[in-house]
Amino acid sequence: MEETKENVHRSETQSTERITNDLPKRDELLLTPDEQRIKDAFQDHDWNEIKTADSWVIFKVMAEFVEGFDKLAKIGPCVSIFGSARTTPDNPYYKMTEEIAAKLVRHGYGVITGGGPGIMEAGNKGAFEQGGKSVGLNIQLPFEQHSNIYIDPDKNINFDFFFVRKVMFVKYAQGFVVMPGGMGTLDELFEAMTLIQTRKIARFPIVLVGKSYWQGLIDWITDVMLGQEHNINPEDMKLISIVETPTEAVKVIDEFYNKYLLKPNF
Repeated sequence: MEETKENVHRSETQSTERITNDLPKRDELLLTPDEQRIKDAFQDHDWNEIKTADSWVIFKVMAEFVEGFDKLAKIGPCVSIFGSARTTPDNPYYKMTEEIAAKLVRHGYGVITGGGPGIMEAGNKGAFEQGGKSVGLNIQLPFEQHSNIYIDPDKNINFDFFFVRKVMFVKYAQGFVVMPGGMGTLDELFEAMTLIQTRKIARFPIVLVGKSYWQGLIDWITDVMLGQEHNINPEDMKLISIVETPTEAVKVIDEFYNKYLLKPNF
């Protein structure tokens, strides 16, 4: 009888230990993806884990650079068009983007966009319908992003890494046209401005379209960043132009290169 009680007690103890050991795993199942990433960042990893994981990332990054360089090296002069993925076809900025892209093609340029919907789709559509080169640098995202149908099949590239994609935007563009957009558009705008300001790349025209959308940002940069805090130089403000119409946008790019007697070569 005593032995039976001891066995029962041992069995209950083992069962409790199993439940206790399982609790962290059960808690992990309740973590959101962001919470799991934070938790993983604080865990210790041995050298083999680090080496294996980082090696695969390095190869993936290299593969994306190689594909981008290979497909874009011979596209000729192009202009990158940025803007919101959420802009609908009935929005005036969508129509303006189509017209800007069409004008750029007629003036000898190809068009590069982020390859997705909204402003990106409008840019590719305008170029495609004029028979010009239409490039899409698509990024894999959990929402919003999917390739539009107006990209040349041999110039549709998918990226996992934002930084690789941004290199392609800058390396193969002779100018930027920035339509109204969100965080990603601002990221691309300030990336270009920073690289030019720090002379990591040569200067090229950056055109903001839509004075009512951009003027508040420009006023803050001028009044606060420049005027109050002196965190930039007055010359930095000359890096960008604000325009209201497609004709004005393309004119800025044409006039910039006319100063150097340079024209698209196709």
